[in-house]
Amino acid sequence: MAETLLEKVWRLHTVRELPSGQTQLFIGVHLIHEVTSPQAFSMLRELGLKVRFPNRTFATIDHIVPTDSQARPFADELAEQMTVALMKNCRDFGITLFDLGSGRQGIVHVIGPELGLTQPGMTIACGDSHTSTHGAFGALAFGIGTSQVRDVLATQCLAMSKPKLRRVVVEGTLPRGVYAKDIILAIIRRLGVKGGVGYAYEYAGSTIEAMTMEERMTLCNMTIEGGARIGYVNPDRTTFEYLRGRPFAPQGEAFERAIQWWQQIASDPGAHYDDEAHFDASALQPMVTWGINPGQSVGVSEPIPNPEEVPEAERAAYWEALEFMSFKPGQLMLGTPIDVAFIGSCTNSRLSDLRVAAEVVRGRKVARGVRALVVPGSEAVARAAEAEGLHEIFQEAGFEWRKPGCSMCLGMNPDRLRGREICASSSNRNFKGRQGSPTGRTLLMSPAMVAAAAIAGEIVDVREMLR
Repeated sequence: MAETLLEKVWRLHTVRELPSGQTQLFIGVHLIHEVTSPQAFSMLRELGLKVRFPNRTFATIDHIVPTDSQARPFADELAEQMTVALMKNCRDFGITLFDLGSGRQGIVHVIGPELGLTQPGMTIACGDSHTSTHGAFGALAFGIGTSQVRDVLATQCLAMSKPKLRRVVVEGTLPRGVYAKDIILAIIRRLGVKGGVGYAYEYAGSTIEAMTMEERMTLCNMTIEGGARIGYVNPDRTTFEYLRGRPFAPQGEAFERAIQWWQQIASDPGAHYDDEAHFDASALQPMVTWGINPGQSVGVSEPIPNPEEVPEAERAAYWEALEFMSFKPGQLMLGTPIDVAFIGSCTNSRLSDLRVAAEVVRGRKVARGVRALVVPGSEAVARAAEAEGLHEIFQEAGFEWRKPGCSMCLGMNPDRLRGREICASSSNRNFKGRQGSPTGRTLLMSPAMVAAAAIAGEIVDVREMLR
């Protein structure tokens, strides 16, 4: 009987069916960081429990770490306390920690793939909602809460309900200046921020098949912004070649054997899906969010919608967004002045993202009055970018070249918006207060679009700046 990847991986990791109707699911890899793990470890100690499989848990420091200077102790006392707690917990429970200066530290959803911890056919959990990133490899990966972090530490299992499956098919060739970030913003705009609730998304089609692994990670990363907890791409030759030689991936003959198994994990022809959605990649243009959730976006040349012309259930949210952002119906995002440009986050801080942005800024200067930051996603990304001289391109243009961390994606470290600043951001969320200021405004877009906005001092169509 034909099965989807979701069905195969779920079945292979099922321990038992629970009386509640949920599945007790075994978790292959557990990723932790300094923000959602301290309370979980405290609960373990209170219960007198150990970590069940410490060899399946891996830790890094990313959310609260400063990106200008990472000298210890951190100036932020809470950040220092959380870092000390993570280090102690990893030491006490025998967990591998990718610490600052180790050469392997970085944003959890960047280092998992680049170290080869993320592999096809796995179940992967982390106390961070953007764990869906790892689905790019053909894994079932999802974010969990602190009490669930405790459960996985103690049992290596979770109680979960199996979602329905929607196949999201993207066909065609992307126009120049249009990227994976634009695809996922277009998907969320059409299907809605709640459209994926109760579903997993399987991304398919010629556009997805032609993507690099880093592009697929960007796509899967923002699945959660569309309401689906899990999003994945079937593993293929692109997946296997990315993983070849990675530190935690199988080596030698074991890798060739792993490929044979990974190939079997992909969805079978004729498998059943609960729903399908189709998109034409060739019709897309660079996307920009105008509102306060990732579904409130437009193509760069399109006007902001009139709330009176959208479904009645959405009108109040549209008016709220317009009021908060100080925009008007029918207004174009083109020409919107920005104060800050941020290239980074678990969505768009990989080497290919930095290369694309550097292509835009090379030989140009950041506009007067714009604060511009580039934050590599990991120490490995920073090394590779610096080996190519990308940091010099950014610095000569007027960008700050920072150390790895989550940075301005969220207000948990010193990189924050001030007051009513508007930020062109390559991150994943534009909620009120997300970037640290309760009145700050976030415009989500691709790294290339952020770079173009930094140079122009306002939102422009990056296609007009590409050489």
